[in-house]
Amino acid sequence: MRRTKNYWVPLLTGAIVASLSSCASLPTNSERDKAGLPPAHAIEASKTTTKASDASQLLTGAISQATTTAPSKNNVTVTIYQPDTQCEALVPEKVDVSAIESVQAAVGKVLEERDTADFNLAGYRVSVNPSNRVATVDLRIAPGSQRKFVSLSSCEQFALFGSLRKTLTANSQWKIKDVRFTEQGQDISL
Repeated sequence: MRRTKNYWVPLLTGAIVASLSSCASLPTNSERDKAGLPPAHAIEASKTTTKASDASQLLTGAISQATTTAPSKNNVTVTIYQPDTQCEALVPEKVDVSAIESVQAAVGKVLEERDTADFNLAGYRVSVNPSNRVATVDLRIAPGSQRKFVSLSSCEQFALFGSLRKTLTANSQWKIKDVRFTEQGQDISL
């Protein structure tokens, strides 16, 4: 009887993994990128393992993957603004971001394009004053960044501050009237 029990756990685990993998529709690579999931080839490589202990890890991964992809239905489409190639105008771009903390996520999308070889941001925080609807974007320059805000060209300033300001004020669902910029709590003066 004891020998039979030893075979049931891996057998049941394998059956559960097989049924989950055949029933679940896996997201495309572009959906995986948006959700922060590994590429499909990494999942396929993990499916080739055959040990019973690996099967239980796959089961855990399949459950967490299903949990991770479920909130993607809670995304909202917002418009972010990036400078054109001449640095004369801001071009709108529709992106999907998480409905939870959509303001933070939109700011993150704008900032993805702003790091250069000698100017790096370490992080940011966004807060919106509910009474006057003024957003404060607190930016943090990376400790190893060779340049500071005052050394940015007018085009770079337009790309950074103009893009953020337009993104935050143009999305009417946030009702943001104005934007101020700070560095670690101190107003940024250029």
